[in-house]
Amino acid sequence: MLKGIAIAWLLLFFGDFLSTFFYHVPEHVFGSLHLKTHHSWKKDFHHYAIQTFNQQVLLDGILGALPYLLVGVVLWIFSPIGVICGLLFGQFHVWWRHTSILGWETPKPVNFLCQVLFITTPERHWLHHEKTNAGFGDIFTFFEQPAKIWLSWLRLIRINLRYSRI
Repeated sequence: MLKGIAIAWLLLFFGDFLSTFFYHVPEHVFGSLHLKTHHSWKKDFHHYAIQTFNQQVLLDGILGALPYLLVGVVLWIFSPIGVICGLLFGQFHVWWRHTSILGWETPKPVNFLCQVLFITTPERHWLHHEKTNAGFGDIFTFFEQPAKIWLSWLRLIRINLRYSRI
């Protein structure tokens, strides 16, 4: 059982790392899919995220989940149950972190536990929907500062690419 828990944690940790630094943050700088589906001022978030099957939203979700699935393939040989539990917990966390729009608030003891374990709460995730430069990390909050640094570096790269074409 301990092995399964360790594999589930590894899947969530490395999946979140890869998703944050190889998809989410670069998409904020070089892409538009994530920005249109998660940060557009024109959308009604409740409708788009909870009640619709918008193909762009689904594609963004699949691209964000792909790193978790790839890590799961690698870790499968060590503990299939751990991989399945990790993926299920990850999906539960996606649903849970989008409950702020429904008016649900994280109970104080759960919020405290999440802070101790560096887990993103719905309120912290909502911060990312409001401010695109804050609240990075799908599951873990300790990717926040490195993601901001990575975001700054990628923006500099984008600026240099624009000026080198002129």
